Amino acid sequence: MKKQTLVRDAAVMLLTLLAAYAMVMLTQAVMGRIEGVAMLIFMLAVFVTSMYTEGYVWGVAASLISVLAVNFAFLSPYFAFNFTLSENLFSGLVMLVVSIMTSTLTTRIKKQEQLRMESEKEKMRANLLRAVSHDLRTPLTSIYGACSTVIENYDSLDKAKTIKLLGEACSDAQWLTRMVENLLSVTRIDSEKVTVQKTPTVLDELLDAVLVKFRKRYPDIQVELETPDAFIVIPMDSMLIQQVLMNLLENAALHAEGMTKLTLKVFTVGNRAVFEVTDNGCGIPRERLKTLFSGTGSTDPDVPADSRKHGMGIGLSVCAAIIKAHGGEIKAESRVGEGTTIRFWLETEEIEMEDAEDEQ
Repeated sequence: MKKQTLVRDAAVMLLTLLAAYAMVMLTQAVMGRIEGVAMLIFMLAVFVTSMYTEGYVWGVAASLISVLAVNFAFLSPYFAFNFTLSENLFSGLVMLVVSIMTSTLTTRIKKQEQLRMESEKEKMRANLLRAVSHDLRTPLTSIYGACSTVIENYDSLDKAKTIKLLGEACSDAQWLTRMVENLLSVTRIDSEKVTVQKTPTVLDELLDAVLVKFRKRYPDIQVELETPDAFIVIPMDSMLIQQVLMNLLENAALHAEGMTKLTLKVFTVGNRAVFEVTDNGCGIPRERLKTLFSGTGSTDPDVPADSRKHGMGIGLSVCAAIIKAHGGEIKAESRVGEGTTIRFWLETEEIEMEDAEDEQ
């Protein structure tokens, strides 16, 4: 990374100085030699170099090179160095001061921006921790209550009641398992040492795997599927994208009160595959849409406690992190009482159906 920064900064300095030289030559060709123009243009080049490079070295180097270039090519005697004139020395000193002051200012600005970003990261971690604390505590309490009731009243409970309590405990345990999977995904994606490994994945196979899992968990909910006719191949980490689609479908199943229709739609726009999960349920208030993918949704105090038992905040923040790691983007649209659509896109490798048949 450090080597890349050095190469980039060197390129910025050289290109800026070459642009300044070309601008001076063009000015002289059009308007003739004008006293001081070359110095002003190169001073601007020093300012630009100092602003868009790291540290002080490149700005100082640009100022020294500019002094030599102006002295040699644009001041009398031409094409010869002359440092006896006081104005030449003064111009060089001014360029040096400009480069140092600009580098100091930009360094401070970059440090402040870095501190601001670190502060935002800490805030996001705190929000995530609060959401995790809430979302883990509720099902754990439910599991403990169900198990303790069965143990303490085993002889007096009938079979149906026992099965119901243990079924609730199993349901909460499954949800906790998915929560841990979500948290592990966030940790994996946020790690600087780990990158998303993309492999070409056939769209139809991806959707089949997702729908099979969803039907096992929610056999009473039908998902309408709409897909393109073309044979679509998408470079992705298929396990992570399956998790995204499962989270979106599951959020609709758990939170879209009054839902009678759930649709998973995929279509292509150029070289992008657009995924949409749409329900016609209760919708999401506009003020909550702003923080929907931030990981704070499950701790919203305005949300009733019964609808927060399995909060949606963590799952959607995981979705946003996964899609971002794939180079895509995720957005939500919703109207209260009309339903919600959550949409994301991924880059595709589209193959025409005829070509796929020829390969087979």
